[in-house]
Amino acid sequence: MTIKTYEPQIIAAQPIGAWTGEVYRRVVVEGLRKQLAVEGLTQPHWWTLNHAAGRPGGWTRTTLIERLTPYDDQDTAFDAVFDDLITRGWLTEDAAGAFTLTAEGEAGRLRARERNLKINERAHEGIDTDEFVTTINVLRRMAANLGGNGNLPD
Repeated sequence: MTIKTYEPQIIAAQPIGAWTGEVYRRVVVEGLRKQLAVEGLTQPHWWTLNHAAGRPGGWTRTTLIERLTPYDDQDTAFDAVFDDLITRGWLTEDAAGAFTLTAEGEAGRLRARERNLKINERAHEGIDTDEFVTTINVLRRMAANLGGNGNLPD
């Protein structure tokens, strides 16, 4: 897709919130959430699967809710998400309350990941690595300037 070129002073006057909001709607709402729905997943399901995959046995309901709540804009009932994944057989919860992804859960996570990667690839078309890194660093600085956390997630 070709987009118009503008003078730098016109671009510099653009409202960051409008453009970050537009990208959010296109990537997250119109892209990722629709692709996750193919698997019957929501974004909080996706977060849970990725965290459980990244640290097997390292998350409990309490620690995962604490970790995910800052990213949630859907007023999610996380216990219901966890229970859904357990009922599907995608996640287990041991006697100590620790979560582990099952083989079925990992397979579902990988299917969803492939769909999500296609959205990411489309979003990155025509953007080289240096431009992308600069963009992310600028957004990190803006978040920190406004009192947010500009660090990458652990």
